Amino acid sequence: MTSQPTQKPAGPAEPAAGGHGLQAGLKNRHLSMIAIGGVIGAGLFVGSSSGIATAGPGILLSYALVGTLVVLVMRMLGEMSAANPTSGSFSAHADRALGSWAGFSIGWLYWFFWVVVLAVEATAGAVILEGWIPSVPQWAWALIVMVVLTATNLVSVGSYGEFEFWFAGIKVVAIAAFIIIGGLAVFGLLPGVDSEQAGLSNLTEHGGFLPNGPGAILTGVLLVVFSFMGSEIATLAAGESENPQQAVTKATNSIIWRVAVFYLGSIFVVVALLPWDSKSIADDGSYVAALDSLGIPHAGQIMNFIVLTSVLSCLNSGLYTASRMAFSLGQRGDAPKSFARTTGNGVPRTAILASVAFGFVAVFFNYKFPDSVFLFLVNSSGAVALFVWLAICFSQLRMRKIIKAEAPEKLVVKMWLYPYLTWATAALIVFVLGYMLTDTEHDGRKTVLLSLLVAALVLAVAFIKQKVRGGHRPAVVEAAAASDVQHDEVKTG
Repeated sequence: MTSQPTQKPAGPAEPAAGGHGLQAGLKNRHLSMIAIGGVIGAGLFVGSSSGIATAGPGILLSYALVGTLVVLVMRMLGEMSAANPTSGSFSAHADRALGSWAGFSIGWLYWFFWVVVLAVEATAGAVILEGWIPSVPQWAWALIVMVVLTATNLVSVGSYGEFEFWFAGIKVVAIAAFIIIGGLAVFGLLPGVDSEQAGLSNLTEHGGFLPNGPGAILTGVLLVVFSFMGSEIATLAAGESENPQQAVTKATNSIIWRVAVFYLGSIFVVVALLPWDSKSIADDGSYVAALDSLGIPHAGQIMNFIVLTSVLSCLNSGLYTASRMAFSLGQRGDAPKSFARTTGNGVPRTAILASVAFGFVAVFFNYKFPDSVFLFLVNSSGAVALFVWLAICFSQLRMRKIIKAEAPEKLVVKMWLYPYLTWATAALIVFVLGYMLTDTEHDGRKTVLLSLLVAALVLAVAFIKQKVRGGHRPAVVEAAAASDVQHDEVKTG
C-alpha cells in the first residue's frame, strides 16, 4: 500500500510560484447560479428524445434512479468539500484519503473528460450559429466561441462567474417557463391552447408506462447518466468564493430539488404533453416537439437559442473546471509546476491555455477525423463520470474518519446512513458499469472498455510516478495541497 501524506489542517494558501494563488472572486449569486445551472446540461435538451424512445414514459424512472445516485454522490462530496474546500475537489480528497495515485488518476481523467467536452460543445454551438449566419463557416464559429470564452476565463474568476451567471440564468428561466406552461397545458389550465393529445393519459396509454418492458429502465439509465455530469462543479468553484463552507453546504442541500424540478419536472411535462412514440419527438427532439404541440411559434428557433446558451455555459464551465483541476494537479506535483502559477488576478493562465489547446486539437480531430480519432476520444472519456463518482464514494469512506479525528467541528454536512448508504451507492455505480458492458446497441460496452483502457494507462503513469517519488512529497507540495485559495479577511459583527 502507498504511504499516506502527513495530514495538515487547511489554512491560507501559500502563493504558488510565480503568482499569488487563486483568489476569492466569486460572489454568492455566482455560486448560487453555478450550482443551479451546473446540473442542467445541453444533454438534457438534445439527448432526452433517445431515452424516451427507448423506455417510453418509464424514462422518468431512469431519470429518478440516476438523480438519486447524483444526490447521494453530491452528499458525500459535500461532506468532504465543506470540511476542506479546494479547487481540486474530489481529486484532492482522493489524494488525501486513498493516496497520491488516486488523486493523480481521477484528476487527469476528469481533466481529459472536460477538454473533450470542450470540442463537443464548441462544435454543437458552431452548428447552431452557422444555421443563423451561414456566411461564416462552421469551423470559424467553433474557433470564435472558444477564443471568446478563453479570454473570459483569462481575465479573472469574477468574469467567469458573471458570464456563467447569465448563461445559467437563461437556462434556468427557460426550463422553469417550459415546466409551468407545459404543466398548465397538461392539466387543461392554459388558455388559448387546444392540445387534444396532452394529458396524464399519455403516461399509461400507447403500450403502458413501460411499453418496452422493465429492462428498458436500465437502458434508459445508460442514455441519461452522462447528462448529469456537471453537478460537482459547484464544489470546485466554491473554493474561490468568500465563504466556501457555506457555498458548499448550500449547493449540497439544494441538489435534491434541482434534480427533481429541472430533470424530472421537465421530462414529465414532455411525456405528458405528447405520446412517447410520437414521430415529432424522434424527428424534432423532445422539447421542440413539446413546444410545437402547444402551438408556440418558432419553437425550433427558441429551443436552438436555449441549447446555444446551454452549450456556451458548458464551454465556459468546462474550461474553468479543467483549468482548476490542472492547477490543483500542478500544486500537488502531479502536473507541470507552471500549471500552479497564477497571475496577479489569481488566474492560472498556463493551466487555462494548456486546457484550451487540447480542446482546439480535439476540435480539429472532430472536423478532420470524426469517425476515428475523435470518436475514440469521446468514447474513451464517456465513463469517466462513473469513475469519478466511484472515487468519491471510496474517498468519503476514509475521509469521514480523517475529519472526525482532526477537526470534527468541520462535519457540517454529513452523508446519510454512513457507511451503509455509501457502500450501496458504490455498488449501484459498479452495477451500472457492469450493465453497460452488456449494451452493444448504444455503444455502452465500447465506452466502458475504452474508458477503462485510458484509466489503466493513467493509473500506470500514476504508480510509476509514485515509485519514482518514493511515495513521499516535498513539504511545500503538501502545504499547497491543503488549501489553494487566498481569502480576504471578512469583517463580521
